[in-house]
Amino acid sequence: MNSKPIVLASASPRRSELLESAGIRFVVAPADIDETPLPDEEPVDHVLRLAEGKARAAASRTEGRFFVGADTIVLCDGEIMGKPKDAADADRMLKKLSGVPHEVVTGFSVYDRERDAALSQAVRTKVFFKSLLQEEIDAYIATGCPFDKAGAYAIQGGAAHMVQKIDGSYSNVVGLPLCEVVETLRTLGALE
Repeated sequence: MNSKPIVLASASPRRSELLESAGIRFVVAPADIDETPLPDEEPVDHVLRLAEGKARAAASRTEGRFFVGADTIVLCDGEIMGKPKDAADADRMLKKLSGVPHEVVTGFSVYDRERDAALSQAVRTKVFFKSLLQEEIDAYIATGCPFDKAGAYAIQGGAAHMVQKIDGSYSNVVGLPLCEVVETLRTLGALE
């Protein structure tokens, strides 16, 4: 795809791989913002605020016209699960997800510097985990994979065997709802 200057405001190799798989040319300029939830902030509002904040933060210090920011959380029984703090937190999260459905919610925002406007959307995917054995949890934590992933797992990696099924966008669970992002870029004129 031919594209106007697009910047991905994320250091996530998974998000880069997803954009590359769609044939989109872009540069990476990670944005570091405070990701602490605000008091009484709803999960969807949280990911949308962070996604737009990341896109605007990248735009404040990087050349380009279109900036893509994203934030992904896992939502289980009302708890927003971000990245685990340590092995004990990863263990707690995986035990909570074991045998129960949960939602992966990714907010993304495409900021157009020329128009000083952003289009944002949140995409939800329901994920069903099998019941996990403690040995499976321990072995997965030992790989180091859970520590930079919302909800302490990566569907495209070592946790694939834990997922019985999903209802919704697979790429959303990976970290970027590709179909919706491409359509938004097209709507804004970033893709030809």
